[in-house]
Amino acid sequence: MKALFLYATLALLCVATSASGQQHALDSLRQALRQNLSDKDRALTLMRMGVQYEGLDTAESMKSYRAAATVGRRAGLMLETGRIYLNMSFPLSARGDYKRVIAVLDSALYFLDRSKDPDTEFRRGQVIHTLGTAYRYQGDFKKFIEYMMKAVAIFEKADHQRSVLNAYLNIAMYYKDIAEYETMYAYTKKALIIARKLKRKDDLFKSYVFVMYALNQMNDYKQAKLYLDSCAMSYVPVDDFAVMVSYHLVGGLMYMNLFGQDSLTSHLDKAEAHFREGNVLGHQYNSRFNIVQTELQLARILSLRKKYGEAEQKLQALLATLKENEEPDQWTVAHDYLSRNYAESGQYKKAYESYLEYRGFQDSLSSEQNKRYASDLEKKYEAEKRDLQIKQLTTDKELQQLTIQKKNIINYVLVGGAVTLAAIFFLTFRGYKQRQRLQQQRINELETEKQLMATEAVLKGEERERTRLAQDLHDGLGGMLSGIKYALNTMKGNLIMTPENQQAFERSIDMLDSSIKEMRRVAHNMMPEALIRFGLDTALLDFCNDIDQSGALKVTYQSIGMEGAVLDQTTSITLYRVVQELIHNTMKHASATTALVQVSKVGRRVTVTVEDNGIGFDNDTLKTSEGMGWANIRHRIKFLKGTWDVNSRPGEGTSVHIELDV
Repeated sequence: MKALFLYATLALLCVATSASGQQHALDSLRQALRQNLSDKDRALTLMRMGVQYEGLDTAESMKSYRAAATVGRRAGLMLETGRIYLNMSFPLSARGDYKRVIAVLDSALYFLDRSKDPDTEFRRGQVIHTLGTAYRYQGDFKKFIEYMMKAVAIFEKADHQRSVLNAYLNIAMYYKDIAEYETMYAYTKKALIIARKLKRKDDLFKSYVFVMYALNQMNDYKQAKLYLDSCAMSYVPVDDFAVMVSYHLVGGLMYMNLFGQDSLTSHLDKAEAHFREGNVLGHQYNSRFNIVQTELQLARILSLRKKYGEAEQKLQALLATLKENEEPDQWTVAHDYLSRNYAESGQYKKAYESYLEYRGFQDSLSSEQNKRYASDLEKKYEAEKRDLQIKQLTTDKELQQLTIQKKNIINYVLVGGAVTLAAIFFLTFRGYKQRQRLQQQRINELETEKQLMATEAVLKGEERERTRLAQDLHDGLGGMLSGIKYALNTMKGNLIMTPENQQAFERSIDMLDSSIKEMRRVAHNMMPEALIRFGLDTALLDFCNDIDQSGALKVTYQSIGMEGAVLDQTTSITLYRVVQELIHNTMKHASATTALVQVSKVGRRVTVTVEDNGIGFDNDTLKTSEGMGWANIRHRIKFLKGTWDVNSRPGEGTSVHIELDV
């Protein structure tokens, strides 16, 4: 119980920024984005907007980060793009999506490895530190320790002592989770040494609290008191609510444990003073956790002062409130304290019953100490019951009481049997419903798989037909036209023609050349030879250059990480068709003058972005659009099991972002 209470206390060290302050910052950033910023300033401003959105709207935060990353990649800003991906991991961590956190941080390392900026190594340390934390929450503690040690080495080389301090505290929290408090204490002492050198009050306080926590768990309360005194010197009771709450709750519990060792009333008085100060702060800042925790500890103080009736009354009132508000952790603490109050007042039956309630919610009671405590309560209760039975046997009502007791037992058995049958029926019914849900889910999966197979067959059939037609045009009709041209050129030397006939003959030859070129262009569009021979990167570069040279649209092509990348032919053809369709849509409908096609590959993740400066459109129209172009794009991306995001507004151009794993 002590561990549960102290762990909850440490959680109060995090204080959220006010929503009004965030909104003001967002307004300032939006105003900045309307200015003519450099690529670097625009990327960093979008990143800061993502940071501000984290506490308000996770979806908008991720959208801002993606926009910042697009600007950074396009401008070749390796350090800034790495920082953006690092920040992008924080809202994902808040959602507990650690698999995507690791993928995003891998992207951050990819860009930082290509940066020459002097600040790069420190940023790599931050990414590695965050990666270690993600592996910890995924349960891979071996990688957690490995990455933490790498981060410490980088931070020490960069002489960034605050980061070393935070890494030590992170490692200490891991050893707290596995109950190795001596190792935790060693790392908190290392953090405290750094905090004393830095002389920052917040770092000193944080380190003192962690050291006090470890010493409390090691039952070294006198040593913990020394650190409590230092903690009091580091902070005065103003400014930071979370700091003062932690100080009062941890300090009060420590004095209460000291009272358990030496029974000095002064220790109990100091504990009560700490809890009352914490209670005042709880009401002042409307912190329900703090109010309930301090009320629980004040009730425990009443028990230690042997005011058992007042303690019971307070704890029963708290139990009713906690059960109504569904707060099982606090409810468990209240039952633990109520059980101890009954035991210390000699009411062993009630103590045992309350303890059983407590044990149902607290797994940690499997420890030997709690087992001995439960055994002692049970023995005292059984002894009390035997004494009562002996006294009852001496009265004339013994037989009547035994009869009533037997009837009650029978009633209990019958009621218990009914409850058991009801529980069995409920579990059976729930299992039936669960099987129904699983069957429906399987049906839906099979239907989706069937649709994907149909889509795959259509797409592959379409590409085979394109390939066949391209070959027939090139090898059949192309060969025939070339033969006709050769025959006509041969005849030209053997014929005597008037000037008019010779001019008509030359026009026919020119028209034949134009037909051959048009036939080759159609065959190339149906199946580009570069796509089959050299891959997606070269084919897209040729396609964009052809459009650019035609003068219809200025197209810029960029690729990141595609050098030597090997994609299977189906994926390459499908992505080529998607880009081809998007550019053709831009040329036909967007009235754009410039477009950007960007393809990047980081690990197994392929990202495609197509942007233009055209007239744009309302995104909602896509939901009701019946055009074949968008439908084809949607089906092809679904076939590749990818995701896409269309961002467009009237007058602001269009951006299409596609991601998939290969």
